[in-house]
Amino acid sequence: MRVAMIGTGYVGLVSGACFADFGHVVTCVDKDAGKIDRLNRGEIPIFEPGLDALVAQNVEAGRLAFTTEAKDAIAEADAVFIAVGTPSRRGDGHADLSYVYAAAKEIAELMDGFTVVVTKSTVPVGTGDEVEAIIRETNPDADFAVVSNPEFLREGAAIKDFKIPDRVVVGTDSERAREVMRELYRPLFLNETPILFTSRRTSELIKYAANAFLAVKITFINEMADLCEAVGANVQEVSRGIGLDGRIGRKFLNAGPGYGGSCFPKDTLALTKTANDAGCPVRIVDTVVEVNAARKRAMADKVIKAMGGDVNGKTIGVLGLAFKPNTDDMRDAPSLDIIPALTEAGAKVIAYDPESMHEAEKLLSGLDYAESAYEAIDGADAMVIITEWDQFRALDLDRVKTSLKSDIVVDLRNIYSPEDMAKRGFTYISVGRP
Repeated sequence: MRVAMIGTGYVGLVSGACFADFGHVVTCVDKDAGKIDRLNRGEIPIFEPGLDALVAQNVEAGRLAFTTEAKDAIAEADAVFIAVGTPSRRGDGHADLSYVYAAAKEIAELMDGFTVVVTKSTVPVGTGDEVEAIIRETNPDADFAVVSNPEFLREGAAIKDFKIPDRVVVGTDSERAREVMRELYRPLFLNETPILFTSRRTSELIKYAANAFLAVKITFINEMADLCEAVGANVQEVSRGIGLDGRIGRKFLNAGPGYGGSCFPKDTLALTKTANDAGCPVRIVDTVVEVNAARKRAMADKVIKAMGGDVNGKTIGVLGLAFKPNTDDMRDAPSLDIIPALTEAGAKVIAYDPESMHEAEKLLSGLDYAESAYEAIDGADAMVIITEWDQFRALDLDRVKTSLKSDIVVDLRNIYSPEDMAKRGFTYISVGRP
């Protein structure tokens, strides 16, 4: 089948490359000429493990192309995916749908023959109805169906999540559209992937509900971590003890500095706004948003307390800036709250991250960047771990001990053993562990 992917951001680029690898002919369209030039030179604008090779293979095979010209791509497509950004709108927290609606209008002007218009972007309930209305108004004679097909990609594992998903959700009442979507995802039938067909509005809500539920789990275990510290319990053992219950599950029960990234912060906020507008507030999610924001700020206080309550004039080596490992994504990363609070308290911060420092430089000021983890902590008064990159799990702790001016290690991801760190002579502070 022929696919047009409108938008070459994280979702559009990964989805386009994976559909091409399924054997479809995919054209990715973006108005950013610089980005398209880079892609046509084989340069991937985001860090995602395996994506560079996947793109190169499918470009070479003639199944994947990149262009700024939407006309031919849309006119020839069986399915046109809208995969543009939906950031939080300034002022009220609602999802900004201007890019989605602009894409819908452009598609309406260029489509030729029956076309399935698929909303891949994360959008509030009812957005598909508006997309359909825009297309109908722009091109009254158009033969089309609007489908909701939310993405469930984890940054750092996106290719696996696309090719071996837990499920595929398709929201449409059109049987012709269902047939197109079945054909697009036909390779997944071999793996017996559940493909859930729902109404469009139900599909749109599934995405928000899934992200909100995961955000609730993260925030719950973070609050349990605080309780563990207060009463002398171990949050990792609590997590394992409840996670082995099949009704709860073990995933997303790792205590830390709070969730961040491109999805959870904006999606939980958008869900609360949608619910309030519908007269049906989701008070649990409202609280999660507030607690998570406060937690990020509290992590700086945790570091300051570990350093005797005063960091003025002291040097802190920070390891990890991205919101999670295996990505360069800095959106709503805990480091964006923690590091400014430390520098405002008078600390000198030297940071290192394997992939995200080029993005961090756009968002953070008042700190220095190192070329390695060991350079970041050399002569520092404390080492603070914010992101759990694998390379930080395997640091030479003897070298760390001699590199640091003092013995303070604040591990906000619990990647080391308190017993082992104590034996090595560190003053070791983690999250939710005695």
